[in-house]
Amino acid sequence: MADDSNSMSKSAIGSYAAVGDSFTEGVGDPGPGDSFIGWADRLAVLLADEREEHTFRYANLAVRGRLLDQIVEEQVPRAKELAPDLVTFCAGGNDILRPGSDPDDVAERYEAAVADLRGSVGTVLVCTGFDTRDVPLLKHLRGKIATYTAHVRAIADRYDCPVLDLWSLRSVQDRRAWSEDRLHLSPDGHTRVALRAAQVLGLAVPADPDQPWPAEDLRTPAEVRRDNIHWAREHLVPWIGRRLRGESSGDHVEPKRPDLLPL
Repeated sequence: MADDSNSMSKSAIGSYAAVGDSFTEGVGDPGPGDSFIGWADRLAVLLADEREEHTFRYANLAVRGRLLDQIVEEQVPRAKELAPDLVTFCAGGNDILRPGSDPDDVAERYEAAVADLRGSVGTVLVCTGFDTRDVPLLKHLRGKIATYTAHVRAIADRYDCPVLDLWSLRSVQDRRAWSEDRLHLSPDGHTRVALRAAQVLGLAVPADPDQPWPAEDLRTPAEVRRDNIHWAREHLVPWIGRRLRGESSGDHVEPKRPDLLPL
């Protein structure tokens, strides 16, 4: 595994703001009420554990469904205003999913945002895309995602950013790492990403994010077919409907934690 960390001391991270879309908001990892937890919230807890009680502050500005330009317009200025020690910037995935999108163009706009953030915050951790070879709805986009991932790594090199390399995190290629909608991580998947992010930042973690999953019984063809039908009815059809209507799952959704507050 490549060393994607930077030289920042973990003890120097006293504040953290998460910027992004549904991945960073935590969709797929249910919390109290209608809220979500997610890898960024879990990473914040791991960072807070490195400091004296109530001395760590955390904001999560991410909103599901947001495109890169919306994130740059709505969230990046707020992150700069908060000026935390750490920002995680995971964006562009929804753009890549759009038919006809150009990963080179998305990466160019992503780099401009990274350059802007680097002038205002201590450290910017960037995220690559997932390897979607085994994700039914997304495997045909693997080439575009790989191209975008290569750009993100190059941008990280140019701006000295640590990299949360999701492409190389093999454990999230297991179906159990994904929620029922097959587009967002499950609680276990979010946990593994949080552990990997903590490793990148130099923290000692309580478990290996790439540890093998427990053995499970093989599913019969009938069970697989039944699961696929349920998924298509409950998740695929509504997703296509929103796309056709020009709607987003994030319409009328506000950031769940817009201020840097103690944990």
